[in-house]
Amino acid sequence: MVKIINTSGKNKTAIARAKITEGVGCIRVNKKPIEIYEPEIARLKILEAVAFMSDNVTSKIDIDVNVRGGGIMGQANAVRTAIGKGVVEWTGDLAVKDAMLAYDRSLLVNDSRQKETKKFGGPGARAKSQKSYR
Repeated sequence: MVKIINTSGKNKTAIARAKITEGVGCIRVNKKPIEIYEPEIARLKILEAVAFMSDNVTSKIDIDVNVRGGGIMGQANAVRTAIGKGVVEWTGDLAVKDAMLAYDRSLLVNDSRQKETKKFGGPGARAKSQKSYR
């Protein structure tokens, strides 16, 4: 039986869905290999989740991630959360999970913060239109 794990990660309005299967060590984000993913700062952020895997695990799995919504860094954070969750589920190793939580909790836990809704009387959530008496 083929082992397949599906996980998801969220950050702001970005939603990432990761599919982890047995393979040769390919990581793709939106069908693009991670080696050519731009910008570099986002690529490095995504690869933090992979750094916790041992080399023999890394070379035996393929990770395909589809991400939609949000900006560049929001998508990168959503992707790393999806990969982090999938790696922990694939290995089943509590030591990896504890190491990830100690390093950065957002590797395993979605960022639930959302934009505050706009209210009446101004252009945004808190700002109010100014008034002048002179």
